[in-house]
Amino acid sequence: MTTSAKHASGVDAPATLAEPPDESQHGFSRRSLLASGVAVGVGAGLASFESAASALATKPASHKLGEGDAAILRFLATAEILETDFWQQYNELGGVQDSEVPGGSGSKRYTEALEVLDEDMPQYIHDNTEDEFTHFTFLNAYLESRGAEAVDLKQFATLSSSKATGAQQIGRLTNLMELTVDTSWWTRYRSSSKNLDLGDSFAQAVPDLAKGSFPAIPRSDTDLAPEDHIQAIANTAGFHFATIEQGGTSLYPSLAQRVNDPEVLRVVLSIGPTEAMHFQTWADKAGNAPSLTDPTNRLEFPDLNVAPFGGEEFQTNLIMPEPTVFLRKSLPIVSIVRPTNTQGIAMGVVEFLTAMGLFKGQSQDFFDALHTLAAEADAAKR
Repeated sequence: MTTSAKHASGVDAPATLAEPPDESQHGFSRRSLLASGVAVGVGAGLASFESAASALATKPASHKLGEGDAAILRFLATAEILETDFWQQYNELGGVQDSEVPGGSGSKRYTEALEVLDEDMPQYIHDNTEDEFTHFTFLNAYLESRGAEAVDLKQFATLSSSKATGAQQIGRLTNLMELTVDTSWWTRYRSSSKNLDLGDSFAQAVPDLAKGSFPAIPRSDTDLAPEDHIQAIANTAGFHFATIEQGGTSLYPSLAQRVNDPEVLRVVLSIGPTEAMHFQTWADKAGNAPSLTDPTNRLEFPDLNVAPFGGEEFQTNLIMPEPTVFLRKSLPIVSIVRPTNTQGIAMGVVEFLTAMGLFKGQSQDFFDALHTLAAEADAAKR
């Protein structure tokens, strides 16, 4: 049976709720994704986390995880591995490169453009990157500590790096140079009368970002000028940060509704709120993106303090979610995460990330792998 799910981006996406696909299709073997050891996932910068993850995994295991809970944790680990891959790219060029988040040497002009949104952007990028590293290493280690298999995506790290000075030249899982960014979260979290889970739709804050394909990091040093071009790239990154983290904010409570084991529920409910902390930070910074038009591609960033936005509900320094309708419109409004509908959420996230252009250039085996992991997570039942 196939249905339609409202996933973390707020866009309708097909979600298959039947049995997971045949592992032998397209030459893809699910076992090729499963790790034989902990602290695996992306190809570089893991040394500082390996010892902690290994220590956890070698503790005596409690009873073995059920298939559904293991599938949910594997999908979450997969999502965190993918997040780590692109956050590492952001950190190499615009964050803080140190022993906690190694790799890269920074791009001065790109970093300065990010600092227009907030002078602390490099530190925030660094800390978000470190968080994602710890999320996937913990989830993989926890899976193994409970007798389940972890996730390894290193075989798919084949995409090209940015050629800009400061970026490592290593294989990547994700592509930050051709993004289509959904910015409807801007209006969704400011509405007091509508909710995605009840079928409502929302306007884009930056309509052009949802229509085209744009870089969020400099593709080479030629992207460092003219000034409005590199600023548009930094603005794109600022909105992409929030788009991704609002997705995680919805993903964890949505999947938590399918968890059976109390300790697994504790894991999901403990990691999930950190995604909301990230989202609130980036929602605030995106509001500081200067209005401009990129002279190289006509990408326009509008002034979000004027019509059709503006006014009390849309002033750019608002970062708290407005209360809105929940479950039924007959109930009082309440301040909530939205959406949190659990049906088809994992497949919806895969479709959301794919539509964003994050995986442009990836192989069919990569997409088969993601769809298998998502189908298994969505098939989990309480």
